[in-house]
Amino acid sequence: MYQKDFEIRWSDVDANSHLANSAYINFMSHTRVGFLNQHGFSMKQLIEHGIGPVVFSEQIYYFKESFLGQTLTVTLAVSGLSEDGMFFRFEHNFYNEKGQHLATCDISGGWIDLKTRSLTPLSEVLQKSLKTFPKAENFKILTKSDMRQSGKKPKDLS
Repeated sequence: MYQKDFEIRWSDVDANSHLANSAYINFMSHTRVGFLNQHGFSMKQLIEHGIGPVVFSEQIYYFKESFLGQTLTVTLAVSGLSEDGMFFRFEHNFYNEKGQHLATCDISGGWIDLKTRSLTPLSEVLQKSLKTFPKAENFKILTKSDMRQSGKKPKDLS
């Protein structure tokens, strides 16, 4: 499991004086970038392969509040990958200094080709890097249908 520590700053709290929803999302993003860098998916490598990650959904469950000046530990576990590397699912957990579980979030996403702007499987080189990802206890091989479980579809304005 990968983890990163953060101090809650003034700009991270909302009008209720607790950690804002947007700060949770920013801390998770920062944690994912650190994880990906450590496992062969640096910005330089992504540019060389012409790909970028996209998030399809984030489902956050909040258990306890956190406040200005507290230190948080944010973890990342890989809970799913497709065989071709196109899709991923990560689980993030938030803990305070006492190790109390504050929140959890399931994130699903994929990789897009930056020229065509469409989903793409990973190259063989990057797929080898995927094999080094530490897997969560609930790890699953993902399929395209796993990415559409919500049943949500776009509905344009008339």
